[in-house]
Amino acid sequence: MRFLSRRLVMPNDLNYANALFGGRALEWIDEEAAIYAICQLESNHLVTKHIGEISFESPALQGDVVEFGLATKKVGRTSITVSCLVRNKATKKTICFADDIVFVRVDPETRLPVPHGKTMEELESQTRQELKTLNMQD
Repeated sequence: MRFLSRRLVMPNDLNYANALFGGRALEWIDEEAAIYAICQLESNHLVTKHIGEISFESPALQGDVVEFGLATKKVGRTSITVSCLVRNKATKKTICFADDIVFVRVDPETRLPVPHGKTMEELESQTRQELKTLNMQD
């Protein structure tokens, strides 16, 4: 799993218990997973079809920096399935984990599913090439 982005927990992100509101975490997960899927499939004509199990493990508090780890689980003909782990940057403690987030590529006019033309092997190769250009390691 690669940790690709971070966010700072701000006062507007808190619930009544002064911890990160679950709904805000889900909003961030959907956005981060969508950006990841868009980059993987090289298309921004994607829609969220499904978010599977979500488990909240520990709170994030105001001022915490949280980071989002994303990984591709499966590639279908028109879809991509990813997982997202949200953790505290400083402590590495898991805040929540969202599994089986499914995005479907759609035609921008008809909004019907269309093939994206990618395979898991191509995406893995694409990632390796990207990491080389960024001078990062797997």
